[in-house]
Amino acid sequence: MPNRRKFLSQLGTTAALITSGSLPAGATKNDTIELSEPGKIYSANDKIRLAGIGLGIQGFSDMDAALKNPGTEVVACCDLYTGRLDHAKEKYGAHVFTTKNYSELLDRKDIDAVIIASSDSWHSRISIEALQKGKAVYCEKPMVHKIEQGWDVINAQKKSGKVFQVGSQRVSSVTYAKAKELYASGEIGVLNSVEAVTNRQSALGAWEYTIPLDASAATIDWEKFQADQSKKHPFDEKRFFWWRNYREYGTGMAGDLFVHLLSGLHFITGSKGPSKIFALGDLTYWKDGRNVPDVMTSILHYPDCIEHRPFQVTLRVNFVSGEGDLNYTKITGSEGVMFLSQNKITVKRNKMPAAPGIGGWDSLSTFTESMQSRLKEEHQRKYKESDTRSGQLPDLSFSAPEGYSEHVAHLGNFLESVRTGKPVFEDATFGFRAAAPCLACNESYFQSKPLAWDPEKMRLV
Repeated sequence: MPNRRKFLSQLGTTAALITSGSLPAGATKNDTIELSEPGKIYSANDKIRLAGIGLGIQGFSDMDAALKNPGTEVVACCDLYTGRLDHAKEKYGAHVFTTKNYSELLDRKDIDAVIIASSDSWHSRISIEALQKGKAVYCEKPMVHKIEQGWDVINAQKKSGKVFQVGSQRVSSVTYAKAKELYASGEIGVLNSVEAVTNRQSALGAWEYTIPLDASAATIDWEKFQADQSKKHPFDEKRFFWWRNYREYGTGMAGDLFVHLLSGLHFITGSKGPSKIFALGDLTYWKDGRNVPDVMTSILHYPDCIEHRPFQVTLRVNFVSGEGDLNYTKITGSEGVMFLSQNKITVKRNKMPAAPGIGGWDSLSTFTESMQSRLKEEHQRKYKESDTRSGQLPDLSFSAPEGYSEHVAHLGNFLESVRTGKPVFEDATFGFRAAAPCLACNESYFQSKPLAWDPEKMRLV
């Protein structure tokens, strides 16, 4: 894919991004490269044949994003609700094989790769079985439902030798690639803190999704849905369609949203993860039977290591935020701050003056007149006028090309790895290092205590 390779190779120099003022030095408008090859044609032998396991919102979205990359086709789909299997045939063709038993897909020889977008509780089990069956795997985040499942998936990937990628698309984003470059070049100085926020103010944003009128034990394989659970429940359409609201099947705010934030942060900084984790939260508004909080704040400490100096991270989610939907990551360093939002970066830079300063909101005015004069004279002798001025520099601003989709790019990277064998952007080790601290946030919340995590050995201490 020469256009894509050209795009990626130019990412570090011309950024392949559009600045909000002028293009980078030496760049021209021709440096904004196409991100895909709409004219590329693959032979039948080159096509990647996909199967989807779990056809909820994310499952269909992943499949659609995959199909926007050339050389792909859908051959099979699995879901536990009949209506979604029927819709798969409407979208992808009557020829598509459908089933409520994912094992039937894994046994098929005409499937190269599977997209796993089931409830979180099934991620590790289906991933491992798919790898053992020789399938490439794209697994939605979080990679695992429980921390203790992480090493099983990592080992299964290594043993199988198959492509495995986790679905946190920020690691494939050109915006985050540019943020990584800016961070590495020292534009914000030495990193010391990060604040990441994902706020919502709607029932849909709080996971109260539309439930079909025909939802019943006749159209849903309820027993299969809860087959991995030690405690069984009578049929409950809310538990099935709103599974993110229940610890038994989902991972709450931390597993669904914090993982995105940490995946992007780890990609930018090269970090292996935090060493201390503490979380607080409440169930304040959405009292619909859910057993996970709708407001949550976590503080994570990242230790001094080869990759970076120590810094702290604050993660916040509010599902009943009066300010409405708000999403951003703010990365603060000693000489600047980087704001990241959807496909956009803004960098504000302020270097500290060399002189410590004297006067103003200072103890100078509390001394005698003669002492004040002596101190001012000493300050003038010691520092030049230029040393007293702050080093504020012009802001930097970057945006991804119009129409760019990091989701399509992330699936594209996965498909390219399946086709060529190149390393994926987010393997099981990277995925676990992002997921485990988030799952530890849940444990901290429910246990009401801080937790220690070993980011090197990837285990709770």
